[in-house]
Amino acid sequence: MRDVVALVGDSAAPFELGVVCQVFGLDRSDDRLPVYDFAVCAPRPGAVETTAGFAIQVDHGLDRMASADLVTIPAWPDLDRSVPSAIVEALRSAVARGAQVLSVCTGAFPLAVAGLLDGRRAATHWQFADRLAERYPEIRVDRDVLYVEDGPILTSAGAAAGIDACLHVVRREHGAATANALARRMVVPAHRSGGQAQFIELPVPAAATGYELSGLIDWMRAHLDRPLTVETLAARALTSPRTFARRFKAATGTTPLRWLLDQRLQRAEELLESTDLPMDAVAARAGFGSADALRHHFTARRGVTPGTHRRTFRSEQN
Repeated sequence: MRDVVALVGDSAAPFELGVVCQVFGLDRSDDRLPVYDFAVCAPRPGAVETTAGFAIQVDHGLDRMASADLVTIPAWPDLDRSVPSAIVEALRSAVARGAQVLSVCTGAFPLAVAGLLDGRRAATHWQFADRLAERYPEIRVDRDVLYVEDGPILTSAGAAAGIDACLHVVRREHGAATANALARRMVVPAHRSGGQAQFIELPVPAAATGYELSGLIDWMRAHLDRPLTVETLAARALTSPRTFARRFKAATGTTPLRWLLDQRLQRAEELLESTDLPMDAVAARAGFGSADALRHHFTARRGVTPGTHRRTFRSEQN
């Protein structure tokens, strides 16, 4: 993946566009991070208004999409106006020739108009999930995730979830070490477990015990190689297992065991890409206990074996 395009319509959402520009549009070669041929395009090049009251200059028309390996749609501000047929055809052509597509927030709606989400799982901002499902019943709208990838199309939830989706693409294309380095540069988490349901009412509930959940999460991340049970974690949080599990899910959007599995898979990816440790040692350090358990979970969640993942990314580094 070398050529990336951000598609805007008659108006643009500056934050979501900025997310895409941050990940794919900046030259970070000094940090040995990937550099992309990046451009913003619109149906009519020139000044494009934003939802924040200022305009941006867009130099490229839709023909710029013809060479893109990745087409991003950083939100679609006006859901009540029809999507221009030229955009619909350009999106269909991009997918037909093998390009990947990534939408942020309401950027899923132009994809729905083009029929590209029919029969697929898709995400959008929780405020607009019902509207997407009602307008396009052929789409399996997932209201509970930060992003979802189905075939060549990746759709993400509102605003900042676009960062998670973009980093997922970088991780998939260049490996965990590169995605982590980019996340550090952007001062954001390399991977957030859970879904957008946690943000609908109360992002982080207060801990009645006075024990900071963030502190416990940091401790869990530093001790992934240990056999961490809900009972062990609840005791450390000075609460009952049931209360701990409820508070953890309210704060993170996922269960403690699911969160641990995600973190252990990420640790395994890093070790596979950056070391020559035997598979048993990788499994032990990542907290899987055995190479067989590592292979089972890694293959189920990543779609390839740990050995294949290592060969792919170690060969790219060499």
